[in-house]
Amino acid sequence: MAQSNELYDAILNGDAKKAHAATEAALAAGALPMQLITDSMVPAMDEVGRLFEEEEYFVPELLLAGRAMRSALELLRPIMVASGQKMSTRVVIGTVKGDLHDIGKNIVASMLEGSGFEVIDLGSDVAPEKFVAAVEERKPQIVCMSALLTVTMPAMKTTIEALTSAGLRTKVKVLIGGAPVTMQYAREIGADGYSDNASAAVGLVRSLLAAA
Repeated sequence: MAQSNELYDAILNGDAKKAHAATEAALAAGALPMQLITDSMVPAMDEVGRLFEEEEYFVPELLLAGRAMRSALELLRPIMVASGQKMSTRVVIGTVKGDLHDIGKNIVASMLEGSGFEVIDLGSDVAPEKFVAAVEERKPQIVCMSALLTVTMPAMKTTIEALTSAGLRTKVKVLIGGAPVTMQYAREIGADGYSDNASAAVGLVRSLLAAA
């Protein structure tokens, strides 16, 4: 379908207006929301991730692609809700308490959403109790935490401990990331995984779900 190709190209090129228009045209032509997500949006965001890993794309390109993807999703969500359709996997994401940085977290959220996951973005400066409440209410399979400051990294450990105390730790996989975060730190605090970039985060989520 030509509109599907146009949507793919619009996301890849970070053109939100064209992505919106291509989505409208595809829906008018009879395309189903999940079909557009599976056939156009997920492949486009996968390609964006590949280009980022090969250093052909950088943070600005990731942000533009994410914006284009979201402009398409804005049209698809109401239709999916009305028909009772749901994404297969739900992810809760947020920057931990005390940390107001959110660019990296926003990129990861966009990449995950464009890859077909339902994303509940809690924002920045998220207290452990808010993560716990989100897990209790939304029942995600994955929790992603970001920290951009060394002094806020301990909040990741505190959040994992809060999930454990609430009896929720075994019900979710916890992934962490951010500039000062390392795989060693992930192991120390009992996280299930670590990623240093958005593209790798998507791959890690997929591998954890496949293993589960």
